[in-house]
Amino acid sequence: MTTAIYIASPEARNGRNATAFLMIRALRQAGKSITVFRPVAAENDVLGMSLARFANPDHPKEAIASGVTPSRWMSDSDSCRSDIITAYREFLDSIAPRPDVCVIVGADGTSVFAPNAFGADCSIACDLHARLVLAICARHRDVREVEESVRNCRSVIRHTGGTIMDLVVTGCDDSRAPEFSTLAGHLSIPVQTIPPVAFDADDDRTRDEALRPYASRISVDDIAALLNAPAAVATTPHAFQNDLLVRASSDRKRIVLPEGMEDRVLKAADYLLRRNVVDITLIGDSSDILARSADLGLRSIESSTIIGINDPDYRDRMVERLCELRAHKGMTEDIARKTLTDRSYFGTMLVQMGLADGLVSGSVTSTASTVRPALQVIRTRPDASLVSGAFIMCLPDHPVVFADCAITTNPTASQLADIAIQTAGTARDFGIEPRVGMLSYSTLGSGCGPDVDLVTEATDIVSQRSPDLPLVGPIQFDAAWSPDVAHVKAPGNSVAGRVNVYVFPDLSAGNIAYKAVQRSSGALAIGPVLQGLNKPVNDLSRGASVKDIVNTIALTAVQAQC
Repeated sequence: MTTAIYIASPEARNGRNATAFLMIRALRQAGKSITVFRPVAAENDVLGMSLARFANPDHPKEAIASGVTPSRWMSDSDSCRSDIITAYREFLDSIAPRPDVCVIVGADGTSVFAPNAFGADCSIACDLHARLVLAICARHRDVREVEESVRNCRSVIRHTGGTIMDLVVTGCDDSRAPEFSTLAGHLSIPVQTIPPVAFDADDDRTRDEALRPYASRISVDDIAALLNAPAAVATTPHAFQNDLLVRASSDRKRIVLPEGMEDRVLKAADYLLRRNVVDITLIGDSSDILARSADLGLRSIESSTIIGINDPDYRDRMVERLCELRAHKGMTEDIARKTLTDRSYFGTMLVQMGLADGLVSGSVTSTASTVRPALQVIRTRPDASLVSGAFIMCLPDHPVVFADCAITTNPTASQLADIAIQTAGTARDFGIEPRVGMLSYSTLGSGCGPDVDLVTEATDIVSQRSPDLPLVGPIQFDAAWSPDVAHVKAPGNSVAGRVNVYVFPDLSAGNIAYKAVQRSSGALAIGPVLQGLNKPVNDLSRGASVKDIVNTIALTAVQAQC
């Protein structure tokens, strides 16, 4: 694995470049193979090429890559974060053997005031699972001011889910170095100091001469400590989304989209087809879909499969199969033909007959329109008594799962237990090791009443059916979420305060909670993930964005792999 080191600073012209060169020098002395990545950089990136020549003199052009240009970043930073992750991973995947270390240098300072620039650097560092090195200038600051500045930076970094792994105090001459070195004890992080160094990054000879006297300021031992220190790895929403796309593309599945003429659906399909994440089947008239795609400037829809709802090659086979499946409900050929004029039924039959691996619908129709056909022709798994709906809630530094937020109105204790076990399985499918909290207004007997009794009984059923599943209940949300609250309300419980699968007692609570968290905190909500079906079918909110649809299609493909 390649270790990523991200050098960031809250201000421009502060010694960040000197830090990067001295760190690369120490890495070379330690015998490490090195590449350089610039997340946001101009197409003719002078600093990046200079760092690459320094890191790998024999093959500098293969040792450098960048993510997006500053103009692109300024116009749409949110989507650029995903593009940066993709560019970074593709860059490392293109190098054989993989480098030991990738030195990532944050965005350059600009003449435009950008108050969120440092936070953006910290967020990208978390996206790339990088060890963050903070470079901060002491030229016009005393020790107290630098310490306070670092604490302010730490607050910004913590909000993004990261942590400072190393501090380089720049602009610190030899006479001041000893007092600034005391910051290591005050801040509990390693500290190096670098004096003011003036050089032209593009002039290799003068740069080396300027930096040579200070080569020992970042030593081989400093590098070893940085690389060996346990890294706090956050999973940001952008990183989770990218992982989802990577997993989906690793074993491409065919996903059918019944709403083939909806603009958001077409844009999402085009995005995924262009990146070879999934294969797509669209339901609708081919000429209409291709014409609309052209109007929208979409160029990859042509690689999808487009099936007309009256196509006899499919319809006649479906009629026969639907009559077989629903014979016990009095299904006749005439009723089957009429039923299959509904796009959701038509698409669901493609999945049922093995002509697609999963279905995503609901951008312009109700949840019932998506779920009803699935229940009737795909049906629930043998081990599932019901279908439930979970949301993966991507918080700033980690994902959690909420359920049931979409399907079951007032579950019985047995149904609530099923929802908990299903949701724990969903968490595992998406790389989250489940710790389940059965939510209530009571924590471990602090309150009483029929609603508490329901959750208590459900918790007991889960314990019996899945004895190895980490579980706590009944528990209040604050005691499930916060270790500090858990210490008071559930002392000694190993799951309380660490829950990542939240099972709500009824649909009202679950639906309200996920929307409240999504809208008030800005958390990314992916779903609903429909649980308990034989094959994956997932519903969209009618207010779903293109990104929401992309995520739901990708998670459906991942479900089809499991």
